Amino acid sequence: MTFEEALVKTSNICARQEKCIFDIEKKLNDWQVEPGIRQKVIDQLIKEKFIDETRYVNFYVKDKFKFNLWGKIKIKWQLKAKSIYGSIVDDALNEIDETEYKEALAQLLKQKRRNIKETDKYKVKSSLIRFGSSRGFEPDLIYQLIDEIELMND
Repeated sequence: MTFEEALVKTSNICARQEKCIFDIEKKLNDWQVEPGIRQKVIDQLIKEKFIDETRYVNFYVKDKFKFNLWGKIKIKWQLKAKSIYGSIVDDALNEIDETEYKEALAQLLKQKRRNIKETDKYKVKSSLIRFGSSRGFEPDLIYQLIDEIELMND
């Protein structure tokens, strides 16, 4: 595949959906584009603002929190898997409204609690902690909200 063909294909992809360098590198690799051409394509996409890691991270963080209800830990790990880390990730995560974040986790825990048939208080709490952790929320926040929710149910 030539530079021009690769640039057209990748710019069309980037025009439809926000992509990061990792995603485009993967596509180019799948298409077996030569490494030298790959780098030139990526450099051109960045120059033309088709790829912007900061913009990507901001969209990704908002999207995964709002629609997938992922916690900050899971979002951070998923971005790290795409070779994106550092202050741009931390800045985007800090943009999440703390009240919304706590409310989202509280709703998830309440929903999960309704589906747990177990009556043993410790097993229920353990199950909720595992669930909250698997969604990528911070352990301290999970413990705090479980205690608050239990107080509300008493």
